Amino acid sequence: GRGWQQLPRKCASMRFRPCIDIHAGQVKQIVGGTLKDDSESLVTNFEAAQPSSYFAARYAEDGLTGGHVIMLGSSPENREAAMSALRAYPGGLQVGGGIKIDNAMEFLDAGASHVIVTSHVFHDGAVDYARLQALVAAVGRARLVLDLSCRRVPGEGSPTYKVVTDRWQNWTDLEVCAATLADLASHCDEFLVHGVDVEGLQSGIEEPLVEILASSPIPVTYAGGVRSFEDLELVNRLGMGRVDATIGSALDLFGGALPYTEVIVWHQQQQQQQ
Repeated sequence: GRGWQQLPRKCASMRFRPCIDIHAGQVKQIVGGTLKDDSESLVTNFEAAQPSSYFAARYAEDGLTGGHVIMLGSSPENREAAMSALRAYPGGLQVGGGIKIDNAMEFLDAGASHVIVTSHVFHDGAVDYARLQALVAAVGRARLVLDLSCRRVPGEGSPTYKVVTDRWQNWTDLEVCAATLADLASHCDEFLVHGVDVEGLQSGIEEPLVEILASSPIPVTYAGGVRSFEDLELVNRLGMGRVDATIGSALDLFGGALPYTEVIVWHQQQQQQQ
């Protein structure tokens, strides 16, 4: 569709968005599709020796904004590691994972710029607009990010994607498409979208999904499968400069081959071209 042309975004230079994923109180990189209720099935790509605050301080030092801290599970260890990251970079990180209306303010008060919400605003496979509106009333639209992480619907024809919730195990009926993005954009400040099928695999990006995300009238961050500068350029081109990207397992910070310092240089070059 061409709907995005009616909604020009002020910022059309793509940004690199950093991440801190926390599992069992430690910074890790996992294979997205393997996160289940039991930890036996979890496939881990990387476990950091450093605490979450180390990464947060590094991002602060490098002037990276709009990154996210994700708690994979609601343990006290994860909560403390998330709080530690927020204290190390007040106002510089978004936080997600088990965020509900009754704990959202706690994380904002601790220094999160935004809270990222998924499962809480879905009920029986659909958006629960009453819950969403209550959340907006409680924290303010400007501090809310909706996580529309999704999987490709099996089948032939042009790829379609539907939102998955609850550790990415449960399918919803909500399709990630231009109409959905336009509808939900009035309730939040940004979207975060993991391509769950490719998350953590370093196998390349979900190209059709990035093209869909380019229609978003508000900032959107794509995560999943980015492994090279070619992939970053592909997101930039398919997303028309409107879709930001997160890199996880492929970064040398997290045991991968892509040099973080070179990604920073690439990111700075994008900003200068604006």
